[in-house]
Amino acid sequence: MIRFDGRTAIVTGAGNGLGRSHALMLAARGCNVVVNDLGGGVDGEGASASAAQAVVDEITAAGGKAMAHGANVTKPDEVADMVEQAIAAYGAVDILVNNAGILRDKSFSKMTIEDFRLVVDVHLMGSMICTKAVWEHMKERGYGRIAMTSSSSGLYGNFGQSNYGAAKMGLVGLMNVLQIEGAKYDIRVNTLAPTAHTRMTEGLIPEAALKLMTPESVSAGLVYLVSEDAPKRTILAAGAGGYAATRVYETKGIYLPPEEQTPDKVAENIDAILNADGQDELTDGSGQTLKFLGYAAQHLGVKLG
Repeated sequence: MIRFDGRTAIVTGAGNGLGRSHALMLAARGCNVVVNDLGGGVDGEGASASAAQAVVDEITAAGGKAMAHGANVTKPDEVADMVEQAIAAYGAVDILVNNAGILRDKSFSKMTIEDFRLVVDVHLMGSMICTKAVWEHMKERGYGRIAMTSSSSGLYGNFGQSNYGAAKMGLVGLMNVLQIEGAKYDIRVNTLAPTAHTRMTEGLIPEAALKLMTPESVSAGLVYLVSEDAPKRTILAAGAGGYAATRVYETKGIYLPPEEQTPDKVAENIDAILNADGQDELTDGSGQTLKFLGYAAQHLGVKLG
């Protein structure tokens, strides 16, 4: 059984929905939990400490350990204070769950630059700021588990969510780099891509289907992603009892000699470029470069390295 006795987690946006479910499930398995929530609406307006405190009360009533903190994840000084308080109370921060988020949905034509920027600030910059606040601490201790929260809107697209989708795909890029940089310190970074019935899905999904989309079914995946034996660089999709992995593959591609490196030849060979036979999952940015250089070297009859 996965347990977290002696471990401490910060869960952002934990006053409602998925964050609340994550916090409760971690606490039920022995984790000390810092319940972070600004207490605003789905659109990010307003603030209240009551939501976070209510979750803390639930945890402590069940015999667990938790504290509330109302840091705005976009403000480094408030986040730093949250981390300092967590370390003072529990001795360390072992786990960070970047869950806080807002929605400002509109078609791209109607969306204001301010609404685009705010959503990116909360989801992407907020996750970065919280991660930055625990990063050196985790490196010094040689242990860390960090979860980003992406979305099918970012991975695949969704009408009216250009701001949200851009932020959510950005978190995948952040995960990819942090996993490389944190590997030797046993900092494992993964991404959850959830679907669940929360305040953010009100009015979007038929009532009958909503009963299947429990936050707890998603939290089961999240808790695994931040466990002792967590995977690395994994995008875990979870919802309604379904679990799948999203992976970014690159096709094998083709090589065009210098005299054929023209737009016309690219168009002429597009079917071969798109052919999925032999496609591969690259684990860092150099993989693509080395592959293409390998094609060129083979064509020219030269050895690399």
